[in-house]
Amino acid sequence: MSLHIEDPRVIEFDVQTDEMLVNMGPQHPSTHGVLRLLLRTDGEIVHECTPHIGYLHRCAEKIGENLSPPQYIPYTDRMDYLAGMNMNLGFALTIEKLIGMEVPEKAVHLRVLIAELGRVASHLVGMGAYGLDLGTFSPFLYAFREREIILDLFEEVCGARLTYSYLTVGGATHDLPEEIDIPEGLASLTKRDPSQRMSFIDALEMFLQWLEPRITEYHTLLTRNAIFIKRTAGMGVLTPEMAVSYGCTGPVLRGSGVSYDLRRDGEAIYTRMYKDYEFDVIAAPFAVAPREVVLGDNWCRFYVRMMEVVQSIRLLRQAMKKYKAAAGSYREPFKLNAKLPKDEVYLETECPRGQMGFYVVGNGDGNPLRVRAKSSCFCNLSITDMLCQGVPLADVPAIVGSLDIVMGEIDR
Repeated sequence: MSLHIEDPRVIEFDVQTDEMLVNMGPQHPSTHGVLRLLLRTDGEIVHECTPHIGYLHRCAEKIGENLSPPQYIPYTDRMDYLAGMNMNLGFALTIEKLIGMEVPEKAVHLRVLIAELGRVASHLVGMGAYGLDLGTFSPFLYAFREREIILDLFEEVCGARLTYSYLTVGGATHDLPEEIDIPEGLASLTKRDPSQRMSFIDALEMFLQWLEPRITEYHTLLTRNAIFIKRTAGMGVLTPEMAVSYGCTGPVLRGSGVSYDLRRDGEAIYTRMYKDYEFDVIAAPFAVAPREVVLGDNWCRFYVRMMEVVQSIRLLRQAMKKYKAAAGSYREPFKLNAKLPKDEVYLETECPRGQMGFYVVGNGDGNPLRVRAKSSCFCNLSITDMLCQGVPLADVPAIVGSLDIVMGEIDR
């Protein structure tokens, strides 16, 4: 007969981990601005993700009630500071809707050209920063190399590289320059003499010819990279129903398969800018997607932006031709002290991160009675908790980065 003797040194526990509250931000490099994410985690698994905003609040809307519309244009630059031209355009169109102004044909095509160039610059930052979030540095360097050339072109147009105040009520502050120096970066890449001068349109065409083949390189570095696919495909899945119910817009919405773009589907004052232009609205699913990809995941949102760069290049080429053939001036005059009618208007435009809306109330004075802004990034950020539930802690930057938020627009 054998006796079973328990070892008194062995003590069995029902092992459980305690939940922890982890702060990601507001200075974390993967939060894309001064955003704080409060994560409730069980070990490495995230159970809850609560965004805390307001660190960049600057009373931008209240300031708009104490300035005339042209004076307020510089404040719109500080909203989505990676797409300042598009912010300028949205507010200018809202004021033009309020006063019933129609801008000259030349100004319309100039606006399309500048807005789409701004979209390319913004998406390049989104692509490069997203690669940086996931641990690769080369795409970030390439993206900023290309963006630097666009900023050089913007500098030739308006003298600024980040806060432009260029697209204003009635059109633009200046016409496109007839002759500029070739941007130093472009001259170096294309082996041109940097002292050579050419028209702005010719310099832009030279840049587009150089940029188009680079898109294939970006796909090689990121889109079809096996490691990148592992970190993005099938993660952060946002269903079309959820995207619509949360009010998501832009690439986040189209990445979930909803084909909606205000350049095609918006109000007449905005869509008539693009009425004679040919372009495709990019929306998932994609025939070229890797087999691991799920509709509405991180990869789809990233790929929408990549393909929108191609469509913006297509629009830029059309805008250059139409601008050269257009008659009229680059601007319809609008006096600084012009009175605004007693009326209210609201208008949304398709900015790089989604639908940016402005609400303006006039009361017969030179300054608006009310100015309000609807942020595209705010609605896109609101789904963070739903997307991050149940994912490992290390995947939170991959999900947040796929939303491509800018806090200046959210906090205002």
